[in-house]
Amino acid sequence: MTPEPNILIVDDEAAIRDMIGIALDTAGFRSSTASTALDAHVNIIDQRPDLVLLDWMLPGGSGIELARRLKRDELTANIPIIMLTAKTSEDNKVQGLDVGVDDYVTKPFSPRELVARIKAVLRRSTGNLKDKPIRVFDLEMDPASHRVMVEDRAVEMGPTEYRLLNFFMTHPEKVYSRDHIQDQVWGANVYLEERTVDVHIGRLRKALSSASKTGINYSALIQTVRGAGYRFSTRHD
Repeated sequence: MTPEPNILIVDDEAAIRDMIGIALDTAGFRSSTASTALDAHVNIIDQRPDLVLLDWMLPGGSGIELARRLKRDELTANIPIIMLTAKTSEDNKVQGLDVGVDDYVTKPFSPRELVARIKAVLRRSTGNLKDKPIRVFDLEMDPASHRVMVEDRAVEMGPTEYRLLNFFMTHPEKVYSRDHIQDQVWGANVYLEERTVDVHIGRLRKALSSASKTGINYSALIQTVRGAGYRFSTRHD
């Protein structure tokens, strides 16, 4: 089961956040909210939303400056951004497109139009990224061929371990609880025994540890964080 896309709504007007949240919920999306550029940036780094709806004018920093910052950061550069703006001049739109904004919706807008724009941007971004190989050192996952390679040798693993590795490699440097991993890899409505996540992570580690011939322990990239869960990281604290 594929989790519903998570949309971050960034607007300083509570009424607009509420209206958009209801529209997204009705359309089958999950959503979270932020009212300032700082809160939005913290949310984006922490939660990695699938798309950001970003108001142009925000307290504590403009939306366009936040968009510029996100597009410059390798960890957030591929998150699609739709600007919500009352500005209609061509110069403003060019400025946003130069920064890397994916689309514009001008206020006032209808919820149906906004949902349609979101779906269109998500289709484009998914089409651009879903087949792009992901690489960490000499560990490479190629979604197009559904292969995992270490130092150009194929790594054999089951479909659940493949989905786990895909989740970890696309969500690096953040601790995820077992419940969160279960929701993202198995689906929110699937019941699992308490140790199921641990068992499959153990199998994934075993597959990775048997693959390297150069001394790099790729299984150690999947780190256990006592009392919290797991993270995928190239750093050792």
